Amino acid sequence: MDDVFNRVTPNTLDDSATRASPMERLSLFEIVTQHLREMILEGELSPGSRISEKQLCDTFDVSRTPLREALKVLAREGLIELLPNRGAKVTEIDPQEVVDLFEVMVVLEGLSGRLIASRAKETDIEEIRSLHQRMMGHYQRHERVKYFKINQQIHRRLTEIADNSVLLEFEGSLTLRIARARYAANMYLGRWKESAREHEHILAALESRDGDMLSIAMRLHMRKTGDAIIQELQNNV
Repeated sequence: MDDVFNRVTPNTLDDSATRASPMERLSLFEIVTQHLREMILEGELSPGSRISEKQLCDTFDVSRTPLREALKVLAREGLIELLPNRGAKVTEIDPQEVVDLFEVMVVLEGLSGRLIASRAKETDIEEIRSLHQRMMGHYQRHERVKYFKINQQIHRRLTEIADNSVLLEFEGSLTLRIARARYAANMYLGRWKESAREHEHILAALESRDGDMLSIAMRLHMRKTGDAIIQELQNNV
């Protein structure tokens, strides 16, 4: 675990910031939260692995205050479990929960597609097109981590474009709970290629503002992603 932490230590973190203004303390806490979240989602901290406050404080060169705030956020997101007087550990991935989550996500994606087609501005479509082109560039260069990050950004922006606050809240919460498993599934070349092709169909439907086509494309993409993730989880049981 030491090697993992050393690779991601943010040298810009300064413990003295915790004694500065509230805004600076918030910024430090957000940086720690982001780094820890990425380590978990990308598998650098594996499910079930223990993490200690002391080690994290040394790694990020911060006091316990911003670290504990970050851990509380990640616990609310379901990414870690706080252990009284024993630090924390990364939560395990529950295969049945993943099945349940994708059943809901597929339905929400269908609704998103119809809303997006009718509410997207031309600037929104251009933004998604630009993100898609960047993502496909990473795909062609086999840059999987960078591909996945933009992939997540596209999905988030599409939900924002749907312009429904309840939908955005639901999808944001559910996405975090399956992000680790989703990332792992995209690491397999066959699914990665298939997923990239599905994004081409989503973009085409968006550009044509075809609500039915976009709804179907987004539902199919989510369902096939779920099937791949569930299959991989079952293989590892």
